[in-house]
Amino acid sequence: MRVLYTFGIFLYGLLIRFAALWNEKAKFWVNGRKGVILRIAEDLKGNESNIIWIHSASLGEFEQGRPLIESLKQEHPELKIFLTFFSPSGYEVRNDYPLADYIYYLPEDSVSNAHQLIKLIKPKMAIFIKYEYWYNYMNELSNTQTPLIFISGIFRSNQLFFKPFGGWFLKHLRQVNHFFVQNEESVLLLKKVGIDKVSKSGDTRFDRVASITAKVESNSIVETFKNNQNLFLGGSTWMPDEQILKEFHSQYPELKLIIAPHLIDENHIQQIQDLFEGSIRYSKAQTAKLKDASVLIIDNMGMLSSLYQYANFAMIGGGFGVGIHNTLEAATFGMPIFIGPNYHKFQEAKDLKNLGVVKVVKNSMDLSSAITPLLNDDSVYNSISRSSKEYVKSNTGATQTILKFVENQI
Repeated sequence: MRVLYTFGIFLYGLLIRFAALWNEKAKFWVNGRKGVILRIAEDLKGNESNIIWIHSASLGEFEQGRPLIESLKQEHPELKIFLTFFSPSGYEVRNDYPLADYIYYLPEDSVSNAHQLIKLIKPKMAIFIKYEYWYNYMNELSNTQTPLIFISGIFRSNQLFFKPFGGWFLKHLRQVNHFFVQNEESVLLLKKVGIDKVSKSGDTRFDRVASITAKVESNSIVETFKNNQNLFLGGSTWMPDEQILKEFHSQYPELKLIIAPHLIDENHIQQIQDLFEGSIRYSKAQTAKLKDASVLIIDNMGMLSSLYQYANFAMIGGGFGVGIHNTLEAATFGMPIFIGPNYHKFQEAKDLKNLGVVKVVKNSMDLSSAITPLLNDDSVYNSISRSSKEYVKSNTGATQTILKFVENQI
């Protein structure tokens, strides 16, 4: 089975290299991995400090690991953090993150790469975030008796591990030293297949977003644009979300609208500008025109989480594609949140929906129907806002639970 799995990884790499001929993201994926093992070997020469290896798929998973990195660096500054990413949308944004000592793309999951990488970094512990099951790396960590934990995990009954033919994959889960998961369902699923090294700790993102509210910085451009009016923020949007927001905004032109798309390549930004006539790009914003503008497009990365402080309402993108993006960044500031129908893999979205904070919409008519009572009744709005903030506050603490475990292991 390992031969088949590794061959599948090889084929995936070939497809990415072919796509890189025209796709910019694929090109980053390929170029970032060229000579990466040699670069790591050179960078680690002379290092005598203990290394903790933390791996995330992309930017969202990095945000889940970030509170733990910050806590580790604060409590154990002598440790070196070795951070890897699978996706360009993580690495290209956070390759200068100051609290990580080494930052790279994860070399492809071959037996050879796994052996070379772990031999080079000799981690005291490896921490994989959420769904990052790379079976050659997991096997090599087990062979070298390197502790491996997963944090902010979620398991579902339809995953390969719990299928009759999933024994090979499940074997690798049994090599993991501990799972810190987000919900009770995940605990029960793992225990049902004989994995008892599991704790319901919650999601470390709660700690991350709570810290954002405590030290959020002001933004004069956005403050001028808002001009003390109600502001609707589309966060991490894709074109289906933006089409809905276009139709919705034509019905509520008095609302200020910010679009912060998930992809900020020039083609997509231009598409949004064409969709919203008279919109202003953040990078070209002029104070004199901001107050009169109704749509502001964010054409840079890294500032979305701080923009929610100005929003009265938010729509989180991705719910018409592979799955919604981060709802917690909006929830921590206390506001009604709207999402598309693909949200069932996200525990926090289900919780917030049950609390009435999140509303699922399928089109602009749904969005209009959901927002009208909120604009007309402050008591309803304020109740949702309180529920949102209290939900985030009541679920903090996962980072400290995981930190104590890590400290006992190292």
